Amino acid sequence: MATKTLTTDTFTDEVQSDGIVLVDFWADWCGPCKMFAPIFEDASQKHPDITFGKVDTDAEPALSQALQITSIPTLMIFRDGIRVFAQAGALPGPELTSLIDQARKLPMDEVRAQIAEEEAKQEKTDQE
Repeated sequence: MATKTLTTDTFTDEVQSDGIVLVDFWADWCGPCKMFAPIFEDASQKHPDITFGKVDTDAEPALSQALQITSIPTLMIFRDGIRVFAQAGALPGPELTSLIDQARKLPMDEVRAQIAEEEAKQEKTDQE
């Protein structure tokens, strides 16, 4: 599957869908972004069951700001609508493959339970 261009209008629908979504935040002037682009594209060809999206930070400054993107490239991984990974910096192919494998193996019921527990603790703290 080829990568998709994500915009402010399409981002939320894509990342909140079921399955795994990888998002590359990049800009045309960014050297490390240009080095990472073919690695990201290659991974999209090898993993057709995963959505690979790209956000041009120059074209989508409001989206980049809302997600607190301060350095590019930044890679985010979402699984079943939950952000499970975010890191700035270009990754070599084997490291990207390892992250994809880890995302596939995540015990999402446990992840959701942990998030619910943390939200409950925060709500209790806010009420005190």
